[in-house]
Amino acid sequence: MNRVSTVASCCSHRTDTYLLRLLEDDCPQLDLTTIGLGIEKAEGVVTAAFKRKGIVAGAMLAKRLFELSGASVSVYAEDGASLAAGEPILRAEGSAAALHAVYKTAQCVMEYACGIALRTREMLDAARAVSPGVQIALTRKHAPGTKPIAYAGLRAGGGIVHRFGLSDSILVFDQHRVFCEDFDRSLKRLQAESPERKVAVEAGGPEEALGFVRLGVDIVQCERFSPEALAAFCSKARRINPRLVINAAGGIHAGNAAQYAAAGADVLVTSWPYFAAPFDVKMRFSATRLA
Repeated sequence: MNRVSTVASCCSHRTDTYLLRLLEDDCPQLDLTTIGLGIEKAEGVVTAAFKRKGIVAGAMLAKRLFELSGASVSVYAEDGASLAAGEPILRAEGSAAALHAVYKTAQCVMEYACGIALRTREMLDAARAVSPGVQIALTRKHAPGTKPIAYAGLRAGGGIVHRFGLSDSILVFDQHRVFCEDFDRSLKRLQAESPERKVAVEAGGPEEALGFVRLGVDIVQCERFSPEALAAFCSKARRINPRLVINAAGGIHAGNAAQYAAAGADVLVTSWPYFAAPFDVKMRFSATRLA
C-alpha cells in the first residue's frame, strides 16, 4: 500500500470511528420501537431532500452512516451543490432496523452541515462581490465534537479551514506572548524551530501589527480592527512586505464581510457560520417488503 492510500485508509478509519460513536449515542442498545412492532426485518427506502432550496453538505457523512448500518445508498448530489425543494440528495435501501438505526442521525448531520454551508456561502458571496480573491476561513470555535460535520459544511459553502488544530499551523496569540520575556527572541526561536511553516501573529492594533511586520512574520491576523483601520494598515504593511498575508478576524459576518474585503484583507477569519440554524432536510420512508 502506497503512502497516499495509507493516509486515505487511516482517514477513513477515523471517520468511521467517529460516525459509529454518533450511532451508538442514539441507539446504545436496542431500538425498542422497531423491535417491539416486529418490523425490523421489513425492507424499505428512505429518501432525503430539502424542504426549500439549499446547499448540500454532509451527504457523504450521511451515506457512510447508512452503510455502516448495512443499508445500500445512492447519492444524487455532491456537497456544495445547490438543490431545489424536493430534489433528492440521497436514497438508502435496507431493513427497517437498519434505516431506523441511522436516519435521524444522518438527518441531523446533514441539517447542521447544510446550515453552516448556507451561511458560509452567503458570507463568501458578499465578500467576493468586492474582492474576488478573498477567502473565508472558519475557525476552531465549532461546538466540541462536531469537527467533521462543521468542516463538511464550511467546505460545501466555499470556505476554507483556518486551522485544523494546534499541530498543523502556527498562530501566536497574546495568550502566548504573555509568557515570552523577550518576544523578538522567542519569535526567532519559533521561526528556527519550524523553518518550513509560515508564522502568523495576532495583533490587537495597527501599530502592534506593523511591529510584527517589521519582525518578519508571514501572516498578521488583525483582531477587531475597524475597516478603516484595516485599510490604513494594509497600505503601510504592504509597502514593507508586499507578500504579507493579512487576515481580518473578530466579529466578521455576512453583513460586514464586504467592508473588510474591500479594506484589503486576504482572508476573513470567522466563526459566524457555525451558529447557523439547522437547514431542514425531509426524510421520506416507504416500504418495499413488509415483515
